Amino acid sequence: MSEEIKRATGLLVIEVVNSNPNGDPDRESDPRQRPNGTGEISPVSYKRKLRDLLEDHESVFFKSLSKTYQESCSEPCKGTLNRYCILESRGRDRKSIQSEMAKDIRSFDQEEFLNSTFVSKYWDARVFGNTFLEEGANKGFIKTGVVQFGVGTSISPVEIVRHTNTNKAGVQEGKNAGMAPLAFRIVEHGVYCMPFFVNPNFAQKTGCTVEDIELLKLLIPKAYDLNRSAIRPDVRIRHAWYVEHKNVLGSCPDYMIIEALTPTRIGNVDTPSTSWADYCDKISLPEEVLEKVSSSVDLVSL
Repeated sequence: MSEEIKRATGLLVIEVVNSNPNGDPDRESDPRQRPNGTGEISPVSYKRKLRDLLEDHESVFFKSLSKTYQESCSEPCKGTLNRYCILESRGRDRKSIQSEMAKDIRSFDQEEFLNSTFVSKYWDARVFGNTFLEEGANKGFIKTGVVQFGVGTSISPVEIVRHTNTNKAGVQEGKNAGMAPLAFRIVEHGVYCMPFFVNPNFAQKTGCTVEDIELLKLLIPKAYDLNRSAIRPDVRIRHAWYVEHKNVLGSCPDYMIIEALTPTRIGNVDTPSTSWADYCDKISLPEEVLEKVSSSVDLVSL
């Protein structure tokens, strides 16, 4: 269905307030940060939020979806009619996935692959691609997905605050009983921009459909609002720009769209910000860019 999916360029403008948007396991779960102080949010982290949100078919979010999606999920991830299960779910055993693939995908025939239960079942594999197809006899298939998210980076450096968590029930024996030293690690304030791209060129290879992309557009603005946690209570998607091109090959350079929608820092860009007021917001594309594309919408406002 590649002719039905339109090429698109997207940009998430994410404000982080006293939260850890993405912990770094190499730095004791400190918020991710480059040596120059710039904050980071990995694509894997953001896509995890989307997967977790869609995987729970009993959630308020899923039950709010239209009949188009509800009717495909009459049984929770059991039948071939269910198109919205998650392949890369938390804690899933890689060998069990490979075993499932081996039973369902038996040849390099593309038509057989697209009609397989495996492809029809897993939304994230159709949209983001499937790393499990890189092994064994499945190497004949293209694994990259229709949608790719880039690294989210902060416009200005971020200030990381570290505090000790306390608990009535001791979490350590001895002098630190009831304390988790420096366990509370947050970004005081930061505005991050994360680009994403919809490439219809691979839709016929992964089985991705227009309905899959429309569901993605519903998920994107809810990724943080419906996935809050104690260490991530206030992460705001200020904008989720979705810009469609006039043709499948692209009618405007991606960088022009991204640069035109990226907020600019007021004052010293090299110092951490303290609030949204430290930025000049962009609320639309300039006319010279808008005339090059088919449409531009903010998914947050829909």
